[in-house]
Amino acid sequence: MARKLVSVTLDNCGELPFPCRACTLWELGDSTGSAAAKEDWLSAVLLDWGSCGRMLYVDGEVAGFALYAPPAYVAGTSALDATSVTADAVLLMTARILPPYRDAGLGRVLIQAVVKDALSRRGVKALEAFGDLQARGDRDALSERCVMPADFLTAVGFKTVGPHPRYPRFRLELRSVLSWRGDVEVALERWLGAIRPERAVGPVGVSPRMDGAGSD
Repeated sequence: MARKLVSVTLDNCGELPFPCRACTLWELGDSTGSAAAKEDWLSAVLLDWGSCGRMLYVDGEVAGFALYAPPAYVAGTSALDATSVTADAVLLMTARILPPYRDAGLGRVLIQAVVKDALSRRGVKALEAFGDLQARGDRDALSERCVMPADFLTAVGFKTVGPHPRYPRFRLELRSVLSWRGDVEVALERWLGAIRPERAVGPVGVSPRMDGAGSD
């Protein structure tokens, strides 16, 4: 099984699955956007801030993706009528594992990849994300408003910092995962098949026995 983990770029953003490919709810605050509008947003963030997404491939097919950016680039947070993202954090806008690849731990691999990138960014102290309290594990990985299930975020180590009746804000402190950095590197290498597994390595902030939830 061939596995690959790459940054989302203008060259491969066309492989993002629909409806996410053309949805700009997070980027522009308008869910009726277009693929061209999403590309324009991606181009601006890549130019100003750098890589803002990760894509997983299994046997040449997209298995999942995550998009993230500093809050200044994300206009869609106002649509949730929720608390504001902290200035020292990067907002994890969405993370999704496509249906054929769920229940294999890939959701945690995706979050580990985002954490690895965030750890290399100067001035970034945390990841933050909004979770949907009404999203269920037996439904699509994204709620109808493109918000990740809250139970998935808590399963991978996020903690509630902004209460809300439906869309609380969650935060993962990077200083709390610095001791996991080596394990994150090893876990990603193992997933990519670079080294032979020797022992179970837990994902960031969770027990090795947990298999993820929600978008996994």
